[in-house]
Order: sequence, then C-alpha cells, then structure tokens
Amino acid sequence: MSFNHEVDRANVLAEALPYIQKYTGKTIVVKYGGNAMISEELRHAVISDIVLLSLVGIRVVVVHGGGPEISGMLKKIGKESKFVDGLRYTDAETMDIVQQILCGKVNKDLVATLNRIGGKAIGLCGMDGGLFKANVLDKKYGQVGEIVSVDPEVVENALSSGYIPVVSTVAQGQDAECAYNINADTAAAKLATALGAERLILLTDVRGLLRDPKDESTLIPSLSISQVPELVQDGIISGGMIPKMECCVEAVRSGVKSAVIIDGRIEHSILIELLSDEGIGTMLH
Repeated sequence: MSFNHEVDRANVLAEALPYIQKYTGKTIVVKYGGNAMISEELRHAVISDIVLLSLVGIRVVVVHGGGPEISGMLKKIGKESKFVDGLRYTDAETMDIVQQILCGKVNKDLVATLNRIGGKAIGLCGMDGGLFKANVLDKKYGQVGEIVSVDPEVVENALSSGYIPVVSTVAQGQDAECAYNINADTAAAKLATALGAERLILLTDVRGLLRDPKDESTLIPSLSISQVPELVQDGIISGGMIPKMECCVEAVRSGVKSAVIIDGRIEHSILIELLSDEGIGTMLH
C-alpha cells in the first residue's frame, strides 16, 4: 500500500468528521431489503456500514423485509405466492410462514452477521413489547395489516444499552387475535417517526428518483415534500416509487428531519449518503 493511498484514506476520514459530529447521538432508521440483502458483497457492505456508524456513536435501527425468502419457503411447501395490487396476499397459512421467516430466520441471520463483524445487535419483531399494533388493511389482502400504534420503548431501551435493534415487520393484531404482515417501508417510516429519528434511509434497487427512468443522470437529488403531488401527477413518481415516496413524505411531515431513497446496489451507499458531501439518491426534506 503506497503512502499516497494512506494520505487519501486519512483525507476521507477527516472529511467524514463533521458528518460524524452531526449524527453522533442521533437516531438513523435504515430500511434494508431488495438486492442489498441478496448479494453477498452488498450484504457485507451494508452490514459493515451499520456497524461502523454504530461504533462512532450513531444510534442505528435496522428494519428489514424478506420477500424473496418468504417466496422461497412457500415454494418449498408447494404453495404459490399470490400478489394483489403489489402486496403479498397473506392467508393464515402464509402468515405462519411469514412470521417464521421474518421473525425467525431472516431476523436472526441478520443479527448474527452484525455480531460476527463486531456489532452488538439484538433482534426484535413488531410483537415484542407491543412495538407495532395493527388492524386489517383490507380483507382482499388477507392478513396484511395497517399499523395503528407504535410503542418504541423496547427499541429505545435497546439503543440506550448500546445495541443495534434489528426489527422484523410482523405486527400484533388489535382488531383480532392474530399476527399481521406489514409493509417494511411503511413500518420503517412509522418507527422513524415514533423515535424522532434524524433520518430515514430506504435502501432500494433504484438509483433514486429519476426525471427520466431510462437515464440515471436525471437523478433528482433533493426535493421538498410540497413538490411530490405535482411529480406524481406528471408521472415522474410512478409505480413502486409512489408508496416509497408516500412513506418518506409521511415521515418528514411527522417530524423526521429528512428521508432519503438510496440505491442499495451501490457498495457502501449508506456511508456515502451520511458521511460525504456528495450524498446519493433522492432526499426529501
């Protein structure tokens, strides 16, 4: 390793200092899913980013999904994955699988990976300590819930004890004695709000919001929540980006300082977003 390389490395760290000072002691909620979860290299980059942020005194909360793993397990038991308006149709049998995979396998695998590289992680699901309570969203989706209350105490306690809370998005039913499957983006936004987070980061499989979806150079780096309705009307925010944007808007409107949609396909995108002048993705403020 050359001396110049060492100087570059020192410069990078020095540049990060004001950002570390800005975020230390603050809460950041990271919604983790998509490609960043599936690819081994990206998974390692995300996990090490989270551990690094935690070690410099930033309170990081991870909220995760697990769609591919759920589909994989359903396939194993010979059950077809069914979607209604882009949401997984969740009958009672599917809900059992969702709970096992999300609260069990995916959650604990993530916790173990964080611990293995020197983090101090603890796994929670929406039912622990009454974290998420939900009512049925609409019968046509089956046991898919809409969060009616968030009690962040169990997450706060974990953070105060120096843990990285890793949260799976299964909620306790309030209108029935059952569990509900919850959209992970929505859950992350609601939790960020309840925690009074400094920032909500949604890791996705897109570059951010593009004016022209075919051209990555048309990235819109930042926008205020008042501009969103017009962009939806013009068709710039469309398809799967609409619910993600709505989550961000709701979080910012409810007191989260800023919400950002970043590309989880880029290695260390979380660090680039938080600890550099550039930032990547689209930020709502």
